[in-house]
Amino acid sequence: MKTTSRAAVEDFLAQRVLAVAGVSKNKKKFGNTIFRELREKGYRLFPVNPNAAEIDGEKCFSSLKELPEEVGGVIIVTPPAETAKVVKDAADAGIRRVWLQQGAETGEAISLGREKGLSVVHGECILMFAEPAAFPHKAHRWIWGLLGKLPR
Repeated sequence: MKTTSRAAVEDFLAQRVLAVAGVSKNKKKFGNTIFRELREKGYRLFPVNPNAAEIDGEKCFSSLKELPEEVGGVIIVTPPAETAKVVKDAADAGIRRVWLQQGAETGEAISLGREKGLSVVHGECILMFAEPAAFPHKAHRWIWGLLGKLPR
C-alpha cells in the first residue's frame, strides 16, 4: 500500500477549517483529544457524530453533508467498520482531503479515497504533525524520525 507523503500531510494541516468524524463526548477517547488539541492550536472544527447533539459546547452534526460551510478536510476517527462509508460521504460532500487516524484506517477506505480522487493521509497521527506538538506527540515524531518512519 502506497504510503503517505509529507506533502499530503502539510497540505492537510494547512487547512484551517476541518471536520472531525467520529469524535466522542467521552474525553478519554482519542477522537475527543484530537478535537480539543486541534481547537487549542487554532483550527476551526466541526464535530460529526450521529449520536451526539454537542461536543465540548460545539453543535455536533450527524453527517458531513449537514456541515454549514465548506471544510478543507475531515479527520476520521470512527471504528474501522464505518471508515469507508465516511470516506464515501466525504467525497459526496465535496471534501477532497481525508486523514484516516490510526485505528480507523482500513485498506478498503484508503483504496476508496484514492479511487474518488481524494488526498488520503493514513498511518500517521495528526497530533504528531499539528504544531506546536505536545510532549508525547513530539517525542513520538522524533523517534519515528530516527527510525526513518516519517512521511517523505
